[in-house]
Amino acid sequence: MLTKQPSTKPLRYAYTLWSPFYDVLLGASAIQKARRNSLALLDDWLDKSVLITGIGTGLDIPLLPREAIYTGIDITPAMLDRARCCAQKSDARIELLTGNAMQLDFADETFDRVVLHLILAVVPDPLSALSEAARVLKPGGDILILDKFLRLGQIAPLRRALSILTRNLATRTDVVFEDILAPCDNLKVILDQPALFRGWFRHIVLRKNF
Repeated sequence: MLTKQPSTKPLRYAYTLWSPFYDVLLGASAIQKARRNSLALLDDWLDKSVLITGIGTGLDIPLLPREAIYTGIDITPAMLDRARCCAQKSDARIELLTGNAMQLDFADETFDRVVLHLILAVVPDPLSALSEAARVLKPGGDILILDKFLRLGQIAPLRRALSILTRNLATRTDVVFEDILAPCDNLKVILDQPALFRGWFRHIVLRKNF
């Protein structure tokens, strides 16, 4: 039986409103440095096919290694409009499409790499988003993650309470990465290290089993 996906309408509406201000809020130098550091965790980008899920306004685009070939998706047209403006100023080889991270319109094993920057803690169902990233990834391929997660067993009552208010407005603050990784038995953790704010934001690299 097919599982019904959570509605993306509240998120799409919220990010339509956020789109004019998104770069001011999320384009801070510390976050951009974390994005750059995430991409630097992998080398040999030559002719790699890369999916960027939740590309937003395109803050990753100026940082992308130019050797690879990119597809960027986002569910919010207003965000994609800004990403296209960014792409026009870049020499990155990138195609931008409307798409749902929780239900990707790509065949199995399409991409060499998937970039998930600040998206798993945004979508209503992060397990579906990670599972879909794994599905479209080729065996031996890597997933780059930069996001905020609670540690397994971490109580964090304020973050959990805050998530009730923010989950439909901007982002979740109660996602436990280990919980969403556990069902994805075809993914192996290659790296997991602090990125920002004393480890609330983490750099994670996953590799898909052959």
